Amino acid sequence: METDILPPSGFLLVDKPTEWTSHDVVGYLRGVTKIKKIGHAGTLDPFATGLLIVGIGREATKRIDEFKGMKKIYVTSIQLGAISDTQDCTGVLSDIHENIPVYNKEDIEAVLQTFMGEHTQIPPMYSAKKVAGKKLYELARAGKTVERAPCEITIHTIELINVDSDTAVIDLRCTVSTGTYIRTLAHDIGQALGVGAYCKTLRRTHIGDYTVDDAIPPKSFEKDSWEKRLLQVPPL
Repeated sequence: METDILPPSGFLLVDKPTEWTSHDVVGYLRGVTKIKKIGHAGTLDPFATGLLIVGIGREATKRIDEFKGMKKIYVTSIQLGAISDTQDCTGVLSDIHENIPVYNKEDIEAVLQTFMGEHTQIPPMYSAKKVAGKKLYELARAGKTVERAPCEITIHTIELINVDSDTAVIDLRCTVSTGTYIRTLAHDIGQALGVGAYCKTLRRTHIGDYTVDDAIPPKSFEKDSWEKRLLQVPPL
């Protein structure tokens, strides 16, 4: 008696390139794997890069939510001196400051410390979060702004990597809880400094114990070898 052969199932660690949406990654891997049931854990904005965990097959996609509660680590460059309507480099800039004070590390670290710990954060209008059944970015593109309920988040660590006084850019490494928008953190840091800011670059390096060092770009997955990279994640 013949038995049905189940399609492979597991998780792939993808290093998402800039300009790709998380949905683009899923669509591309459907073409490579010939498996329709694929999902991802933790959306990355198109301008952002880094670790995206993708579940392949029915059993893996059932477990995608297990990754949502894990801490995330991001490396980001924050441009001081203006605000963006998307809170990142893709948006329309306003409130541009021609003369930005020269901040030393001590000044900036003192401000960063005020963001440590548990906080509430208002999700940005340009996000996939839904209000009354509508995605916020759809409302934002229609020129609408709606009230958003603040969300509970935790900033576990903020490490100041570099301050470039010539370009007014600061580089940070942040360990945060799920649901934290680094774009909004960048905006709020700019408000605290009094000069405005937006997220210039963003890269996710870790989700829990999983690291982008073990990930590869989507186009590096090949039809005859992708299964070798499947991870079988033990139950949490």
